[in-house]
Amino acid sequence: MKPLAHRVTALSLVGAAFVGLTAGSGTQAFAATSARTSTVIAFPSLDPSALQAAIQTRPTDDTSGAIARVGEPGQLWKGSTIDSQTGRKIPDNAHFHIGSISKVFETTVILQLASEGRIDLDQTVQHYMPGLLPGIFQPITVRELINYTSGLPDVDEAKPADNVDETIANRFRYRTFDEIIQTTLRPTGRPWPGPHFAPGTKQEYNSLGFRIAGKLIERITGHSFKEEVTARVLKPLRLDQTSVPEDDPRMPQPYLHGYITNSQGRAVDVSEQGGDPSNMISTPADLDRFITALFRGRLLPAAQLNEMFTLPRDHAGNLVPFVGGTSCNKQACFGAGLMSTPLPDGSVLWGKTGHDDGYANGMFATRDLSLRGIYSVSNLSLDFGAPTPLANRLLTAVLTPAASHG
Repeated sequence: MKPLAHRVTALSLVGAAFVGLTAGSGTQAFAATSARTSTVIAFPSLDPSALQAAIQTRPTDDTSGAIARVGEPGQLWKGSTIDSQTGRKIPDNAHFHIGSISKVFETTVILQLASEGRIDLDQTVQHYMPGLLPGIFQPITVRELINYTSGLPDVDEAKPADNVDETIANRFRYRTFDEIIQTTLRPTGRPWPGPHFAPGTKQEYNSLGFRIAGKLIERITGHSFKEEVTARVLKPLRLDQTSVPEDDPRMPQPYLHGYITNSQGRAVDVSEQGGDPSNMISTPADLDRFITALFRGRLLPAAQLNEMFTLPRDHAGNLVPFVGGTSCNKQACFGAGLMSTPLPDGSVLWGKTGHDDGYANGMFATRDLSLRGIYSVSNLSLDFGAPTPLANRLLTAVLTPAASHG
């Protein structure tokens, strides 16, 4: 995951598209376990032609291709497009850089350590890693790191962003957790950033907290992030096509090619790239298996799993305000790692998107797994804040497949 993606990833979460598309568009059909009742309402049957049409790239998408996977109980659809740069069909289970979807893997490991009594979610970062944060920061708990209420600045805050050609030239750059934390909190040549708000009082999308959480995993276990994620999640679930490449830029075959359009208008293949220790590569099938196992409780005890579905509230029981972006509608919508998207009928979708250079992705499901969906788009633009049109079309095809043919 790149610093720019860290700062603005949440602005294009699939949930933002859902809110607009579901209002007044037959949402009773698009229902899972309701927030008001325990009734389960079935989704429409999957329509393969509507789903395939939804992922076809269009000139206004600024993309070169896509892959997707959608599941309902007893139904599964897989699809892909042509890579517009090579003219070849993209394998429907191609590998791709998952970006901030790795936050869900990371949160899972933190919560596993909490279930083992090795991490106390109510204990502070300053307790576990004295001196890591400058003294201007109030005590920040581990829970506040992973539910986006830390008040920390984001990765490389106030650093001038690279232009498109610099981004392409620097795509192999790799930084450790320590390098990211220190260059963000104690930068040279510009003022040190301070807190955005008192910890726990507001929610704001933030990636620095997860780089700190990654360092905490390594401090507590004595093992690398890669080793812990592999041993605790990838191997038990047999996610053989998912990897934590660290500083190895190579892509496993086959893969979705990611591109960035340079200043001369040429699409440059940036599939091979650097990042940080939490970078991950996966496939639609592996992410489908991961979110299914996670929601079924195979990775976490109930108490820790519920942290993922718990939105932060103030002392009066009200959701804390969401600030600094448009991911949520003025109120907190993130639990630990996951984002919630309430639909007009009271049902809720949970998931995460992720961006890396050349990639825009999403992983989402209802908590009862009445619907699961994964997609990855080869994204030609650096504008990670823009909504992904394919996400909107894909969910429209699930919600109202007949209308999608119109």
